[in-house]
Amino acid sequence: MVTPEPVLMKKLIPLTLLALTATTAGAQSLNGVQLGLTGGYASGLSGEIFVLTPNVVGPVGVKVGVATTRAADAINDDSDIGSGKFSAAKANGATESGMHTVTSMDATYSLGEVAPGVNATLYGGGRYGAFNATESYGNSGSVTYSTNSFGVGAGAMVNYALTGNLGLVGDLGVDHFFKNTINTTTSTGGSDSFTTTDAGYQAIDNRFVRPGTNFKARVGVTYNF
Repeated sequence: MVTPEPVLMKKLIPLTLLALTATTAGAQSLNGVQLGLTGGYASGLSGEIFVLTPNVVGPVGVKVGVATTRAADAINDDSDIGSGKFSAAKANGATESGMHTVTSMDATYSLGEVAPGVNATLYGGGRYGAFNATESYGNSGSVTYSTNSFGVGAGAMVNYALTGNLGLVGDLGVDHFFKNTINTTTSTGGSDSFTTTDAGYQAIDNRFVRPGTNFKARVGVTYNF
């Protein structure tokens, strides 16, 4: 029996972010709220948009964000596909692609100005990741793997004030995602699901590359309202 993908959850995430942003912004009349856009590495080329509301209670604030990563290494080259390793299939024209989307909600702690014009902030909180990968064999069809996982993460941001309300930001952190049911869909319409206790889970888990413990490094710009 195939486990339905949580479509409702996917719809609720952006709505939740919008509501949180509007609530925190409205509560502080946008004073001190920071909008950021960063890019860098997190298991692949990655970008994030976030809203930080600092000093909600003393130095403690709230940050919400959505990040996407293009996963170039989506299928484990050493995994057995039944006719040998996937690396051999790639040599014969098979391709792989994947995408990660992570929603985060963090509590933040402002360290204040650590150098002239430079402010540092620590953060930590929950993660919700939607991960997918596809292995394609041209006219022979394709297989898509997908899973949704909860996780936790922490990190630090350093913001350097430029002119006006603009700033430069650097973000270093680490996330950890817990394993969950993996769904598979073939180009011919077949589908299946593997829970973490199923006998076939280990083989699928080894084949489908997605974050476990994930280090990230991004840089970007911020706008302070």
